[in-house]
Amino acid sequence: MDKSIWQQHYDYSVPFTIRYPRIAIHDVLQIPANAYPDKTAIVFEGRKITFWELRQHALRMSNAFAALGVEKGDRVGIHLPTCPQYLISFYAVMSLGAIVVNLNPLYTVEELKATAHATDISLLVTSDMSVENARILVKVAGIRGMVVTRIDDYGCGGTRVNPVPLELEEGWHMFSKLLDSSKSAIKPRTEVTSDDVAVIQFTGGTTGIPKGAMLTHGNLIAAVLQYTAWMSPILQLLPPERRSVLMVLPLYHVYGNVLAHWAIYNCAMQIMVPRFQIDELVDLMGTFKEISFFPTVATVVSALLTHPRIDELDLGKKLTYLNSGGGPTALSLIEQIEDMGIYYGQGWGMSETAALGTNNPVFGIKKINSIGIPYPDTDVRIVDLTEGIHDVPLGEPGEIIIKGATVMKGYWNNPEETAGQMKDGWLSTGDIAVQDEDGFIYIVDRKKDMIISGGFNIYPREVDEVIFQHPKVAFAVSVGIPDAYRGETVKAFIVLKKGETATEKEIIEFCRGKLAPYKVPRRIEFREELPQSSVGKVLRKVLRAEEEAKYTEKSE
Repeated sequence: MDKSIWQQHYDYSVPFTIRYPRIAIHDVLQIPANAYPDKTAIVFEGRKITFWELRQHALRMSNAFAALGVEKGDRVGIHLPTCPQYLISFYAVMSLGAIVVNLNPLYTVEELKATAHATDISLLVTSDMSVENARILVKVAGIRGMVVTRIDDYGCGGTRVNPVPLELEEGWHMFSKLLDSSKSAIKPRTEVTSDDVAVIQFTGGTTGIPKGAMLTHGNLIAAVLQYTAWMSPILQLLPPERRSVLMVLPLYHVYGNVLAHWAIYNCAMQIMVPRFQIDELVDLMGTFKEISFFPTVATVVSALLTHPRIDELDLGKKLTYLNSGGGPTALSLIEQIEDMGIYYGQGWGMSETAALGTNNPVFGIKKINSIGIPYPDTDVRIVDLTEGIHDVPLGEPGEIIIKGATVMKGYWNNPEETAGQMKDGWLSTGDIAVQDEDGFIYIVDRKKDMIISGGFNIYPREVDEVIFQHPKVAFAVSVGIPDAYRGETVKAFIVLKKGETATEKEIIEFCRGKLAPYKVPRRIEFREELPQSSVGKVLRKVLRAEEEAKYTEKSE
């Protein structure tokens, strides 16, 4: 499709193309440290750190990591929630030309093991909240070093809270002591180019087997500048002194990770929230006079806008712009946001595209249920579902393929999967969509069976395989069912072995010990048999259609 079709709907200040600086992602930290050194960069549980301090600490930590043997190209696992230590570790790793492997601290050892093995992580940075899982992971994956921080152990200017050391094994290091012992804030002389890999962001494949998307420094810089351009209608009205971001998103997730760098580049203060708890979030928001930007997911939007104390926040005066990703947001919530006078956007992206792909204009036309139009320097096509070559007519469903400056370099140590997903720079997304006459895109289905629950991707086969481990289960299949709060949630259909009995609670408790909390099925239905094809394949789509029909009937 001709780009001019959608480019005509760009806001007046958004360019069609951008000249990207040939810098590494950690170089963005010098911008606010130079221009606004004394401005607060991070607010974390009541404590503050300035941009100058953040850069100094990142450089000191980079030299500390170098002393531990971290070199260019090494993989360093960051196994932390949203906190200052995450950004300090990230920029420290980047400065050495090493590669960050983002690890979800909610994952079990079983879920982390394949990732650690695949990337040969040499150093792991974890916290007291996850240290026991990390302790096991280090042994089973052969990780050679570990740095441990207390989540509450990092304060402005190096102030420590609860300095009692954790029980560390030989060769392990406390984050705070490592930082204190590193006096040099001289930038490492390692040459890092735009084409060097910065992050390995694991995502799920068509079979649910994790794949590591290699995002380069150039991908991340492009994402930061594209999003800056997209938000320029509002940003240019807000002086840097007033810019702030409410960072509820996990930084180990590609969406939160890119927007953390966006905040640094735009000299915006990050109000970091290490865990989502709606009452705590409402309390926190009440302590700030204004919040420029709140990037989030539909689950959080729903929880916030339906909270009994929402009127106390006076959000219309407090919040400038809210952007939602990770799945659709209910129309009633969008209308509530607009009625408050808050600017709102809803977009789409992938780990493989550094979180960016499409979005609705800030000031311009917004179309209900649409994921919007492509960002600058991004091309999107809707192609046939059989060969994936020919563009389908407007209004007809096809697969989204995408090409542009944010598209990954490929999958880590997986040339076969890379070749299967990328052809001539075009990435096959697996998402089925239609495009209207203005170039606006609407997701209608998925080629994959992935479930998006509260912004997290869940692969049904992974859940199925855990349930299959239960000694009473003969067959199991999981599907995403509509959920007013999370967008989707997991329901498992189970056929028990002959003569066996089990309860819903028993299966759920079994899963809790083997899966991250958001992957655990919330509904269980026992059946005598499951729908199958002529070759005996369980028809997941039939079960999903049954649940959607129930939801539609209930809604009516």
